[in-house]
Amino acid sequence: MLVLDVLIVVVLALAVLAGLSVRTVQQYQRGVVFRFGRVLDRVREPGLAMIMPVADRLKKVNVQIVTMPVPGQEGITRDNVTVRVDAVVYFKVEDPVKATVNVQDYGFAISQVAQTSLRSIIGKSELDDLLANREPINQGLELMLDSPALGWGVQIDRVEIKDVALPESMKRSMSRQAEAERERRARIITADGEYQASSRLSEAAAIMAETPAALQLRLLQTVVEVAAEKNSTLVLPFPVELLRFLESATKQAEVASSPKAAGTDRPAEPLQGSRPVEQLELPDLDGVLATEMPAAEVLAREVPAEEVLAAEVPAEEVLAAEVPAVEVLKSAKP
Repeated sequence: MLVLDVLIVVVLALAVLAGLSVRTVQQYQRGVVFRFGRVLDRVREPGLAMIMPVADRLKKVNVQIVTMPVPGQEGITRDNVTVRVDAVVYFKVEDPVKATVNVQDYGFAISQVAQTSLRSIIGKSELDDLLANREPINQGLELMLDSPALGWGVQIDRVEIKDVALPESMKRSMSRQAEAERERRARIITADGEYQASSRLSEAAAIMAETPAALQLRLLQTVVEVAAEKNSTLVLPFPVELLRFLESATKQAEVASSPKAAGTDRPAEPLQGSRPVEQLELPDLDGVLATEMPAAEVLAREVPAEEVLAAEVPAEEVLAAEVPAVEVLKSAKP
């Protein structure tokens, strides 16, 4: 009976010792064993880890990538702009022994180094780089953190600037600058369009000048387009060539009837073959031109424009007259 009791006690003691000797290490962890206060070189891998009760102490270290936000740091950039910059650091434990022995709290240590490095990088950078060219700044921060982190058994995966806060006055200035830049681009585009359009119009005008019939066709096309809009009033342009020709005839008549032009005080005699104005018929445009009557009298006779155009007066004679259209229109009766 006594032997059985002793055996039971021994079995229970062994069970207790076995329970105290077995530890479970998760897949995302590594185990560091301290035996009588001294760290063992061999790191316990995931699974069951055996230790000596009382003599050994197992410390588990997380080897996952840790995302640590860096509190916003205020600083003055190289171009004297006050900003507040936030960042985020991604790191993981590469050497569990160093992370346990060399530093008390590697997470807190990484956070402090990241804050000081961020303030330092702000003073070395310009505002445009912080806003639009962050990749070199991120790489610089990573290098600044790598040096102390390697001694702590920590590997810096990457560092990224998360946000750049600007003063309200700087935001308004940048908004005005962006608006001015957009307006400048819009003006350049508009000017380019007007230049191209004017070049095309100049080429078209040159072609129409060489071919007068093209201008008439364009006029007819415009009339058709206006008529298609169901307008009740249609304004047709009076031919300027006819006005200039009539004014030229008026000037010639005044010169011919002037006594000084004839060299005597008596009025100038009518040209041979000319007829009085009263004897002219309305359709007789050739007779009107032969009498060299003033433009006012011609307009007073109300000669239809169709008959005037039918006379086929050469354009060279009309253009040579150079008569303002306003003078002819003033002399016309309603």
